[in-house]
Amino acid sequence: MLREIVFDTETTGLSPELGDKVIEIGALELINHIPTGRTYHQYINPIREVPEEAVKIHGLTTDFLKNYPRFSEIAYDFLNFIGDDGVLVAHNANFDMKFINYELKHGGFDTLEKHEVVDTLEIAKSKFAGARNSLDALCRRFNIDNSKRTKHGALLDAELLSEVYLELLGGAEPSMNFQSANDSLNKTFENHSVQKIYESRHFKTTDDENKNHEEFLKNKLVNALWLSDNH
Repeated sequence: MLREIVFDTETTGLSPELGDKVIEIGALELINHIPTGRTYHQYINPIREVPEEAVKIHGLTTDFLKNYPRFSEIAYDFLNFIGDDGVLVAHNANFDMKFINYELKHGGFDTLEKHEVVDTLEIAKSKFAGARNSLDALCRRFNIDNSKRTKHGALLDAELLSEVYLELLGGAEPSMNFQSANDSLNKTFENHSVQKIYESRHFKTTDDENKNHEEFLKNKLVNALWLSDNH
């Protein structure tokens, strides 16, 4: 079973080392590339002012966030949602992982450095070199409705990203084409922990084995489908 957590964050700025904080996390669960309906969403009080230029991007003001819990108060719930086996999927993953790991480390929690991370931006760049590969651009490329995305929002962006991710793997219905999805993963992530799907194998049987099988069907089974004239 392949379990993946598609997630996104919103922050007060670009650098946790300079005091910027995570102010929203949105995540959803995929099992074998199929959404399970399990989601995680949390606004977070950064205990600092949210700069106006950041508010223009995500709309999250200092006043709106002031009554929400701090990151240290939601860390356990977030980590429990990810679990020990969750492969993390994000767009421009280095940015999100930098912030999450900084917050976890300085809050006294284990970081996510041991988790496998898939960066959809890097996949898109390898597939569409030279093209615009923002989340909005990829939604347009794959005809994914992003009309509700008037501003950045972590959960909505994670939901849109999950659709983009499945398209990047080869199509939005991987359950109907396991081999295609598996081949796409193997080509994209050499170290991705995906169980290989093998083609069916055929074995030659002897005349005696065929005779014994036919006698078994005649003597042991009632109305065997294999012996039906309509088969």
